[in-house]
Amino acid sequence: MIGSDGTVLLRARSLNKIFAGEGVVVHAVREVDLSLANGEFVAVTGPSGSGKSTLLHMLGGLEKPTSGEIWLEGKRVDGLSQARWAMLRRRHIGFVFQFFNLVSNMTVADNVELAALMGGASRKQATARRRELLGELGLAAKADAAPARLSGGEQQRVALARAMANRPALLLADEPTGNLDSAATTAVLGLLARAHADGQGILLVTHDLRVACTADRVISLFDGMVVDDAPMTIPHRPMLLPDVLKLRG
Repeated sequence: MIGSDGTVLLRARSLNKIFAGEGVVVHAVREVDLSLANGEFVAVTGPSGSGKSTLLHMLGGLEKPTSGEIWLEGKRVDGLSQARWAMLRRRHIGFVFQFFNLVSNMTVADNVELAALMGGASRKQATARRRELLGELGLAAKADAAPARLSGGEQQRVALARAMANRPALLLADEPTGNLDSAATTAVLGLLARAHADGQGILLVTHDLRVACTADRVISLFDGMVVDDAPMTIPHRPMLLPDVLKLRG
């Protein structure tokens, strides 16, 4: 685990993503600059279609930028092969997908333990980590269940446990509370708070301003552009759509 020493863990410079097909060009992300310090918790907010998930996918190596740079732990990574990105994700990056992406023919326990094993843990360590995470998230009784037998909210929590199983320096999370009730949301936020206190860097995409307000800093996107980037201190709040429209009008 990298300590919270204030140095830059993740940085993006002039990041762009353009999708083109059937005569339609969509500029999903436009000239985005952002940074995440070691141990910092940053939330990314914005309306649907503002580029939040696309940005997160580029930062985790799941989408290739059209242009721009991505730096992780001081090394430029946007030009890496998919194989190298996969290795980075196994060892240094935890990724919570919006649609879970659990392995359907494996149990909940195996989904979580596999991530720890691929990150270099021993079998004993992987089992202990799985028990710890599922216990904190209220899923200990579901360890032997198949993902298909879980609710959407339960699958979301398993996906979070899997992403955190290898104690990554960087956690990228796409709407990790989007399918959860208030009690499950509280459990997830508690786990994230403990990871944050332990020095883990967290970049979290969310529509929920209550979740965003738990972060150190909030970045607001609109039309693929950063329109606000400020510490989450009272009376600051994330810039909302009406605010952006006023600026643009």
